[in-house]
Amino acid sequence: MNFRGLFYLGSRYLTRHKARTLILVSAFTLVWLLPSLIAMVVGQVETRIRARAGETPFLLGKNGSALELVFNGLYFTKPEIQVLAFREVQAIQEGELATAIPLYSRFSAGKNRIVGTSIDYFLFRELEIESGRQLLRLGECIVGAKVAEENGIVVGDSVISSPETLFDLGGVYPLKMKVVGILGSSGTPDDTAVFVDVKTCWIIEGLGHGHDEADKLDPDKLLTTDAESGVIRVNASVVEYNEITGANVANFHFHGDTGDHPVTAAILIPHGTKEQALLKGAVAADKSLQMVSPTEEMDELFATVFSVQRVVLWILFAVGIATILIGILVFLLSNRLRKDEFRQLGMLGADLSTMRALVVYEAVFVILVSLLVSGVLLYLCSLVTPGVVRTVLAG
Repeated sequence: MNFRGLFYLGSRYLTRHKARTLILVSAFTLVWLLPSLIAMVVGQVETRIRARAGETPFLLGKNGSALELVFNGLYFTKPEIQVLAFREVQAIQEGELATAIPLYSRFSAGKNRIVGTSIDYFLFRELEIESGRQLLRLGECIVGAKVAEENGIVVGDSVISSPETLFDLGGVYPLKMKVVGILGSSGTPDDTAVFVDVKTCWIIEGLGHGHDEADKLDPDKLLTTDAESGVIRVNASVVEYNEITGANVANFHFHGDTGDHPVTAAILIPHGTKEQALLKGAVAADKSLQMVSPTEEMDELFATVFSVQRVVLWILFAVGIATILIGILVFLLSNRLRKDEFRQLGMLGADLSTMRALVVYEAVFVILVSLLVSGVLLYLCSLVTPGVVRTVLAG
């Protein structure tokens, strides 16, 4: 058998039928590529999600869906979850069993979530302020790296909270917050968040407000003044502040006991194994609360994801088998159409083994090239996928 002649004849045949060869190579490339690509993407997503969950010991929240609590506490989604009273977080902090970091991620500024928390959060997540300073008073905010980049925000600019409804009959005005700091990029949901003090979130909700002192207002803005009780009633022209500044911050106050005000979750960092056991018992005794481990919730979530992945892979396996069978059918039909070609080769002196080798050459070429292309594509995807997954999970 002349291998040089075999190579020449096989190459000429494939070149002559470019469209068919390209279709076969593409089909077989997808057969090899898709299962590996799905497994790689799921693995990358799992690694990043488990990393953030693994860094968070426990989350405290109102009794309900544990998974929704995890998504709210870790990724600031599910803002509609039930809230718990701030006094519950204070009680754990004062009990000295754990460090309790409050989170109130219900409101937004455009497409970015406003997260009310404390300075402990930045220390816990090891978030560094790239420019500016830390929060010092009401109405200030620190924005994530992606928020600053996408909106061209610099220190000294302002961010305005978005109203929950188009017409807010409760009289809660959007709050204009001064940007005092910008975080460095962390590749986490923190990059797409706007961080404020919890009390600032309460002001956005209308649980606190500020206005001019009634006894110093223009008489035209007063409705009645009761000399005996000292009660002054003002008219609707006295509008609440929608921006907190150094000049008016002293005029802000909260309605009722701040311990009754809401938070959506709290990060709990037990001080030790014994304290962790005591804390679990204390929370379990209160039927209205739950203390969940993000790692355990992610285990359950990915158990479901992997079961779905297995189904998808089996479907791809079936599609792959069907593609291979169709490829074999194409080769067989091609051989039937090449009868005249083989007869002429036989007349020129080619034996049966040479003609069979031509068919094998075509099949091997398609398989090897498709494997090579799928390998190159998988390698390129492995370079791009971490960044894409990081961007997607960051928000």
